[in-house]
Amino acid sequence: MAATPIITTTDDASRASAPEHDQPVNHNHPTVQQGRSVPVNLRQTGPTPMQLLISTRIRKSPYWHLSVEAGAWRAEVYNRVYHPRGYLSMEEGGPLAEHRSVVEDVTLWNVAVERQIQVKGPDAEDFVNYVITRQAKTITPMHARYVILCNEAGGILNDPVLLRISEDEFWFSLSDSSLMFWLQGVNISKGYDVTIDEIDVCPVQIQGPRSEALMRDLIGPMVSDIPNYGLAAAEVAGLPVIVSQTGFTGEKGYEIYLYDATLHAEEMWNAILEAGEAHHLRVIAPAHPRRVQAGILSWGQDMDAETSPLQTNLAYQVPRKKEEDYIGKAALEAQREQLEAGQPPFDLMLVGLRLGGKPITDYAPDFWLVSTTDSDDPVGYLTSPWYSPELETNIALGYVPVGMSGTGTQVRVWLPEEYAETPGQPVDAVIVDVPFRPSVNPNTREVLKQGQQSF
Repeated sequence: MAATPIITTTDDASRASAPEHDQPVNHNHPTVQQGRSVPVNLRQTGPTPMQLLISTRIRKSPYWHLSVEAGAWRAEVYNRVYHPRGYLSMEEGGPLAEHRSVVEDVTLWNVAVERQIQVKGPDAEDFVNYVITRQAKTITPMHARYVILCNEAGGILNDPVLLRISEDEFWFSLSDSSLMFWLQGVNISKGYDVTIDEIDVCPVQIQGPRSEALMRDLIGPMVSDIPNYGLAAAEVAGLPVIVSQTGFTGEKGYEIYLYDATLHAEEMWNAILEAGEAHHLRVIAPAHPRRVQAGILSWGQDMDAETSPLQTNLAYQVPRKKEEDYIGKAALEAQREQLEAGQPPFDLMLVGLRLGGKPITDYAPDFWLVSTTDSDDPVGYLTSPWYSPELETNIALGYVPVGMSGTGTQVRVWLPEEYAETPGQPVDAVIVDVPFRPSVNPNTREVLKQGQQSF
């Protein structure tokens, strides 16, 4: 995929150090105002031929070899663990063919990269309540919540699913940023009576409209009693597991957390494959086209430690009714006051976009640039672009200036040649509401938007 540089005339600052005649600005070295100490790399370098080195510096999960046997042909590193990111070849339809399975049938994902950090002890609830923005004390045992953890400046460090196993035991099912060291470091000064360690529990996801039927064959009729974000202790192939009704798709789905996974990975994986034959089960990579449709964010891609929940569609994670202190509370409440006073504390806002161009059928190797309708200069960038077969259009999450973040705002996107309608020319795009499609189980943000709940 060839990179498409954007050429415009220089701005005044550039002219000050340039020769007298105008020189073009190549936006492979872009100047989008990001308000970050380390800007997102917006150079448009396209895909680069490179082999993933498999070595002992990065962990192989207990399911790694099983994913390879199932046809995994590419991977990346997530939480210092090798993560399969493709099973069907591009000739077979690639990610969009895998997407069909998750919206029509049922799928199995190796998500052992969601490393499990256990917080256990008499002060577990108080410690967890201090490190997450939401209220931990309302999470009853055998229930879970999607949560975020912020630093003292309000930047998002991680957005795990938090499982409460018992009164004194929580698991952080991590997204892609190491968190155990942060949690242990926080407690050096706070001194809560807890232990904080990674445990040998590795999840898989079962996602798609036939997921409940498959889970019934695996754990019995009890699956119908597991609510959204509910947990249940069960057995698969005689092995103890925790089952949650959670997932990364917006479709009906479950996660199976296997105890002592390094010992029993093959037994559980093969039992799922055997039971799945009757349900048209397919082993696939995480279904990013579907998670984008649902407005589910990916840490490191759509957000990171230099973005605030208030600029990333996660304002509901900053509660107005939590009296206890938590890390980042003062910064986040100050940011909200500025926003409500019409003085945004950041330059860019995460939005949803519908955009033209040829169907985007694979992961973007760059953060493609966004410009206004009347200037080629980049003002923002896409983070997660995909083609939506259901909506029959390209969609994306991305950052634009706060003043341009209202729905209906027209912008342009500079796609690489493979997807551009006319090489070297941007495609039209418009800011739209997120999610792009409703979820089977609406998340808290969707519920709030419908006016059914306050926070």
